[in-house]
Amino acid sequence: MDRIRKMNVEDASLIAGWQYPEPYDLYSMDGSEEDIAELLNGDYVSARDDEGRLIGFYCTGISARVPGGYEAGIYDDNTLIDFGLGMKPKLTGQGQGVRFVEEGMGYVQTVFPGRGMRLVVAAFNGRAIRVYEKIGFRSICSFTSLVNGVETEFICMVNDNAQLAPNTP
Repeated sequence: MDRIRKMNVEDASLIAGWQYPEPYDLYSMDGSEEDIAELLNGDYVSARDDEGRLIGFYCTGISARVPGGYEAGIYDDNTLIDFGLGMKPKLTGQGQGVRFVEEGMGYVQTVFPGRGMRLVVAAFNGRAIRVYEKIGFRSICSFTSLVNGVETEFICMVNDNAQLAPNTP
């Protein structure tokens, strides 16, 4: 069974309803038709565990970008693939992050072979930053962006190791 699949309406509807606890609630969606349409725009794939249960998503391209990053100039380098992800809220903080991110990176490498990756993470999200650093991402800058009307600090991280081997099972 494929662990990573093209996003479908059922998965998009479930993901759009995920609610993260504070302070991670900035990653929550509101379940709206707009959120579901975003998840179905072609940039997203869903991720499943070995039993076929939905555990998260990955995205690439413009969908993986944070608006404040444009003004900060982080998206000027077109050699990198923008990479975003989200894990089901009840699975976060349980030590599964490295495998989840590595599988997403493997997927991205199959679609964009030999390309480095760029991601953006909220600066307060220390556990995600530690996971990204373990996998080889490094911080290159920080910037702020409005999230729900609040200026929020983000960190841009890159993994420009073009020799990443695909890890998708």
